[in-house]
Amino acid sequence: MGILYIVATPIGNLEDITLRALRILKEADLILCEDTRVTKKLLERYNIGTRTLSYHQHSGKFKVDKLLSLISQNESTALVTDAGTPGLSDPGGKLVEKAIAAGHKIESVPGPSALAAAISVSGLPMDKFLFLGFLPHKKGRQTLISQISESKYPVVVYESVHRIVKLLEELKLKNKDLKLVVCRELTKKFETVYRGTVEEAQKQLKESETKGEFVVIINR
Repeated sequence: MGILYIVATPIGNLEDITLRALRILKEADLILCEDTRVTKKLLERYNIGTRTLSYHQHSGKFKVDKLLSLISQNESTALVTDAGTPGLSDPGGKLVEKAIAAGHKIESVPGPSALAAAISVSGLPMDKFLFLGFLPHKKGRQTLISQISESKYPVVVYESVHRIVKLLEELKLKNKDLKLVVCRELTKKFETVYRGTVEEAQKQLKESETKGEFVVIINR
């Protein structure tokens, strides 16, 4: 049985890769990537020539079975996502589940995470919190928004550039007094953190260019 390394990669700044992650990526027989084009930029930066293969949310059962077979044949395989830690709001978790069931050894190579980065700069008491990842686009969304607005613990969600304005408006309709920390483009050149009530966050966001991925922390 082969070993599958779960390797965290930078969420923006390529300097955030760990020394251990670089060694594992260089020594692995195969790297499974969410998008090989994205991972290629990281590998080229550090002169790593390991073979890559794609694994993403649209990979069907046939592809997963093929990857499990490759993990068995190789001494070591590394799994990476486009940014951050695999298995956290990305399809990596499903492959890990299947690999465990198949008897493979799983080893974590921890590192960058947008969740941890946002929490560290929030200035909020985050010893207890709820993480909901990306909210559903339609079914169940409003139920979750209601639960978030009433939660006794801070809630952390991921949101895309296409829906961040909608999310803030939905939160305001439920409770305009909610306190938010909205993190945009963490670790990148235009990293920005907006803090305040929902309306204050909306105003700050409106006055800047709405680009990038967002981590939103909601607190009553």
